[in-house]
Amino acid sequence: MLKTLLDIALRHLLGRRRQTLTTITGVAVSTMVLITTISLTRGLLDSFVETIVNVAPHITIKGEKTNSVPVDILTRQGSSAVVLVEDNIRKQEREEVLNYRQILELFASSLYRDEIRAVSPYVESQVMAVKGNRNEPVLLKGVDIQKEDLISGIGRKLQSGNLAAFEKTSNALLIGRTVARDMKLTLNDEVIIIPASGKSRQCKVAGIFFTGVNAVDNTIVGSLKLGQIIEGLPSNKVTGIALKIRDPFDNALLSEELQRVTGYRSLTWQDQNASVLSLFIRIGYIVFSLVAFVGVVSGFGVANILVTTVFEKSRDIAIMKSFGFSALQLVGMFVLEGFLVGLAGALAGGVLAVGSINIFAVIPVENSQGPLTKTGFSMSQNPLYFIYVIGVTVFISTVSAILPSAKAAKLEPIKVLRDSNL
Repeated sequence: MLKTLLDIALRHLLGRRRQTLTTITGVAVSTMVLITTISLTRGLLDSFVETIVNVAPHITIKGEKTNSVPVDILTRQGSSAVVLVEDNIRKQEREEVLNYRQILELFASSLYRDEIRAVSPYVESQVMAVKGNRNEPVLLKGVDIQKEDLISGIGRKLQSGNLAAFEKTSNALLIGRTVARDMKLTLNDEVIIIPASGKSRQCKVAGIFFTGVNAVDNTIVGSLKLGQIIEGLPSNKVTGIALKIRDPFDNALLSEELQRVTGYRSLTWQDQNASVLSLFIRIGYIVFSLVAFVGVVSGFGVANILVTTVFEKSRDIAIMKSFGFSALQLVGMFVLEGFLVGLAGALAGGVLAVGSINIFAVIPVENSQGPLTKTGFSMSQNPLYFIYVIGVTVFISTVSAILPSAKAAKLEPIKVLRDSNL
């Protein structure tokens, strides 16, 4: 019986080739667009996470003490309570990590040797970079370049220059590509650094790097000693410590432990990029909701062709019921038609999506995708996205066939045949 119903369903669809092909094309195009959109948004998220994990520290120890400050200074309430406050107004302490070498020794001990893979102390300063009549406010990061290379791999990201020249040159700088472009800087150029203290220093460009992370490419890197001098810190102080750990995706507990042990604020890369990650999550929700809405639109197209089929084939349906086909079998036949149309359109859309994803992935155009700058679009080819969209599309197409099939099942053979002979 199933084979008979399948043969009749195919005859109905092939009997209206143009309308069936139009519906299948609409389903295919919507499926292709949805899969491509999901691939683009998820690809951007995956690319961002991968780039951040490779470039940025997994955990950062900030120079912000976490000692709790008492809030309730009154133990009793009443009109007779008197509080005397001395030296209440103080100069805000700047963020700095004191005796950072002791903390580095702790991280290198057997307690954390298996978890922590690399550490890099740093000093950050907001400075003004000046070359001729061009000036740019930038963030200068003073680092031990060998330790920093283990964290960010900056040596592999140099487009010009090298780390050896950086280490040998006095007051050398590595310039992020964005800063280099804005200030028209090239290798071996002289640039003046003016810190907040106002005492300028002449530096030399020893390299230009490009990481793909816009925030990083908009900074400059100097030696740790240079950073300490500019920021006015003694040799035993830095503004933070960057860490690379064994598992960057399971770092919350270790971060909390390091904060408790060191007494300084400890932030994971997820904490520092929380706003960007939440934005990606919201975009993901929007895209997945579009899957449902566009799928519903495709379902209307499937329902339309089946309603027309029921209207045109009402005499055939009446004859089938006269030959003993039950209402349930007729419902199954039209649901099968909806399933076949949805399946054909969804599979065609999946094939088209593979092509569109590959085309977008190889377009040689540099584009700034939110926080990243990449050549070509970051496309994800996770098969789960294909399965999800195709499954939803087929499901909606199948469900859309229920209403027309229910109408066909309610037709009365005698009334239909009598009216058709008039």
